[in-house]
Amino acid sequence: MTQLALVIDLNVCVGCHACVTSCKQWNTSGTAGSLVDLNPYGKDPSGTFFNRVQTFEVGEFPNTQTVHFPKSCLHCEDPPCVPVCPTGASYKRAEDGIVLVDYDKCIGCKYCTWACPYGAREFDEERKVMTKCTLCVDRVTDTKLPEPERKPACVLACPANARLFGDVHDPESVVSKAIAERGGYQLMPEWGTRPANHYLPRRKTEIRIHPEDLERVDNPLQIDGKQPDYANRGPGREDFAT
Repeated sequence: MTQLALVIDLNVCVGCHACVTSCKQWNTSGTAGSLVDLNPYGKDPSGTFFNRVQTFEVGEFPNTQTVHFPKSCLHCEDPPCVPVCPTGASYKRAEDGIVLVDYDKCIGCKYCTWACPYGAREFDEERKVMTKCTLCVDRVTDTKLPEPERKPACVLACPANARLFGDVHDPESVVSKAIAERGGYQLMPEWGTRPANHYLPRRKTEIRIHPEDLERVDNPLQIDGKQPDYANRGPGREDFAT
């Protein structure tokens, strides 16, 4: 069975919120919208978002890191939000594994919110229904769009290519290969929900320091207008593919 999902690379996410704003724009004007904003320019703004980026620091000074952690519905393969819904509004599509909410059936009881261990569902105070990430189902299934554009809005908007989209059940897909090669992991697997979305862990990047980077010399251009001339210096890093 096909299982569409996101794979998010925490190593390159810069927390720019492009995924958040593009998600909001696409879905508030699409079949899942509109997404309410309450007092957006006031002291206590609030609203409905399908995707949020949580930013926090880890470690102890001076060895600290800033982590940007995007989170949305994980489209679990065994979603606890589905069986608790008394009206059948929450359901999982058999053809692609996307978990959705039928707004016509939703009564806003919030049972699904309590059942979701990830806090991925949000109550729309204006429409009185539960909302969540749809993986832009109206976009990814639109055959009128060119194939490269049949991806969630957040994936297309990410400037760092930190978000990948595809079938995690297809071993040859870009997402499956990324999970296998980079040690992708599920969020809180101990809950047994089998999240479809995966995260690629942060990793240490080797810093190559060249000898010339440690030398501080006067700039001849500021002294006598001549080009710098370093005697007895061999090829530098610009001369080799390092």
